[in-house]
Amino acid sequence: MDTNLWLVVGLGNPGPGYAGHRHNVGQMVLAELAHRMQANFKNHKANAQVAEGRTAPGGPKLVLAKPNSFMNVSGKPVSALLRFYSIPPSRLIVIHDELDLPFDSLKLKIGGGHGGHNGLRDIIASTGTGDFIRLRVGVGRPPGRQDAADFVLRDFTAAERAVLPSIIDEAADAVELVAVEGLAAAQQKVHSP
Repeated sequence: MDTNLWLVVGLGNPGPGYAGHRHNVGQMVLAELAHRMQANFKNHKANAQVAEGRTAPGGPKLVLAKPNSFMNVSGKPVSALLRFYSIPPSRLIVIHDELDLPFDSLKLKIGGGHGGHNGLRDIIASTGTGDFIRLRVGVGRPPGRQDAADFVLRDFTAAERAVLPSIIDEAADAVELVAVEGLAAAQQKVHSP
């Protein structure tokens, strides 16, 4: 078993109709990581699209995974991939949208509850633990009285799309930092102003 192996899951919903939604920002980050590693996504028997590669020659190996299921039922594909690759949950990084963070902010954390995020809720239920790393990508709160579910299932605004590539780039950097330097060092760099 490769001792420097990480499972990196980008949460989102399948299909082109959802691709630009706030809820799919985790999968946008995975696309950037795959591009950097020159890796292509392929169908995996765990009901996910998977791409494998290294952050650098001799560096940590990342298994990038986009569940083919809808976000709210991401747990089965994630737990199946952990078993298939013999990866402990402590080496799982889940990238997801976060309503409780302002747009264009990132936070890394390990453990905790699901905070009302149904994708996280299902992963915790399926793996039996919440002790995995989360990269929370801030999408902000819905304006006015707009329903949160409706808000995350919409595309980013034109103004947000203008800065989105740099946020996705920073989020991909954060994943690589965790894999190479560890969570504490990554948090120091990502969370510093």
